[in-house]
Amino acid sequence: MFNENPCLTCGACCAHFRVSFHWSEADTEQGGVVPPEMTEDVTPFFVSMRGTNQKKSRCIALMGHIGQKTSCAIYEKRPSPCRDFGVQWEDGLYNIINEEIQRCNHARAVWGLPALFQQLPRFNFQRPEMHREKTMVTVFHRSIKAKRKDGRKPGSIRG
Repeated sequence: MFNENPCLTCGACCAHFRVSFHWSEADTEQGGVVPPEMTEDVTPFFVSMRGTNQKKSRCIALMGHIGQKTSCAIYEKRPSPCRDFGVQWEDGLYNIINEEIQRCNHARAVWGLPALFQQLPRFNFQRPEMHREKTMVTVFHRSIKAKRKDGRKPGSIRG
C-alpha cells in the first residue's frame, strides 16, 4: 500500500476556507472536543474556527508556513469539516472525493501551489473498465431489436 498521505500538509485548505460546524462540537457538556476558545459564533447554530471567518482566512490552529510542512495544533480534537475533508487515507485505503480534490486544488492555486495530482503522478485515478456495464447495455439493445422484429414497439406490453 502507499506510505504517504495524499494530503501534502501544505496548509492551503486551512488558510483558505471557512471552517464552520455545529456549536455542540465545541461544547464539552454536549460531548464536543473542539476547544471553544478557538471558535467564534457565526449563527445561533454554527461556529467557525477563529481566523477562518474573514476575507484573508487562516485557521488559528494551523501551525507552520503555507506551502511548507504544516500541522494542526488540535489535530486529535479538530472539527468535523476537517475530519471529513475528502483528501485522506481511510481504513488503509486511499480515499478521495472529486469535489474535495477540486476544492483542495483551488486553495492550492490561490497560494501559488501546483495541483495535487501534479504532485502525485504515481497514483492512477482512472476508472477501471466495467465489462458488466457493457454487457447489460448489449442485452438491453438486443431485447429492443427482438421486440421490433415481433412488430411491437419498444416498451409495449405483449397482449
